[in-house]
Amino acid sequence: MSRKPNWIESEIKNGIMEVKLMSWRYFYDYVRIEMLDYSHYIWRGQKEAKWKLESSLDRLLRGKPESQRRSYRRRHLERFKLAVRGRRGPNPSRLESENDWWALGQHHGMATPLLDWTESPFVALYFAVEDENVPESGTRAVWSLGGVKNKNQQIIEAHSGALPPPVLEMIRPQQDEDSRLVNQAGLFTSVPLDKTVDSWVEENYSGKSDGANLLKLIIPNGERTDCLRTLNKMNINHLSLFPDLYGAGQHCNKFLRIDKY
Repeated sequence: MSRKPNWIESEIKNGIMEVKLMSWRYFYDYVRIEMLDYSHYIWRGQKEAKWKLESSLDRLLRGKPESQRRSYRRRHLERFKLAVRGRRGPNPSRLESENDWWALGQHHGMATPLLDWTESPFVALYFAVEDENVPESGTRAVWSLGGVKNKNQQIIEAHSGALPPPVLEMIRPQQDEDSRLVNQAGLFTSVPLDKTVDSWVEENYSGKSDGANLLKLIIPNGERTDCLRTLNKMNINHLSLFPDLYGAGQHCNKFLRIDKY
C-alpha cells in the first residue's frame, strides 16, 4: 500500500505554485527540504487561504471611483503627516521617504499600500494560525515570495512616462520607532495601485512554468492550537513578536484560550 504524501505541489503557472500540506506538522519538513537554499525568499501568513495578497489601503479604496484612487491615496498620506505632528515624542528621527511615512502609519494601524512580510517562515506560520476565528475555506496560508529583483530591473529599464515604474518594491525601513518590525524580522512590499502581489507576479511572469517566484502553502485549520503550542516552545509568540504592553497582554490571553499553552 502506497503511503499518502505529506504535501502535494501544483504545476507552476505564471510563476506561482500552490503546495497543499496534509497537516501543519509538515510545514517544517517542507521548509527544510524544499526552501532552505532560498534564503532570499520572504514569508507572509494569512488566516484565510482564499485571500489575495492585498494591502489594507487598496481594500478601502475599492469603494472609490478608479479615476480618483491615486488622489485619495495622496491625500490620505498628507492627512497622516499632519495628524502625527507633536505625537512622535521629543527629537523624532527624520523620515526621508514616502515609504518611511507609510511604514510609520502601518505600525500604528493606519491603512497603507504596504503589506507585512517576514524573513522567518515560522513567524509567518504564527500569524497564519494566531487568529482563533475559523477561516471560511477551512484552510490557512503561508506565502513565500522571491526572485523578483531581475524582473524589477527589466521593468525599470523598459519604463517611460511620468508615473513611477510598476515594480514590486521590498521595503526595509531604517527608522528606530518600530521594535515590532525588528523582533518579527519584518519588512514590507508595495505594488502599483490596484494590484495585489499575486496579480503582479501573475502578470509579470505570464507563461512561466519552470520556477516559482510565489509559493502558497495551504494549511488545514485542524490542530491549530497544537501548532501554536509548538511555536510557543520555539519562543514564537506575542511576547517575543510584540515587545510592548500589547504583546504582553495578548500573550497572557493565550493561556486562557489554549490548554497547556
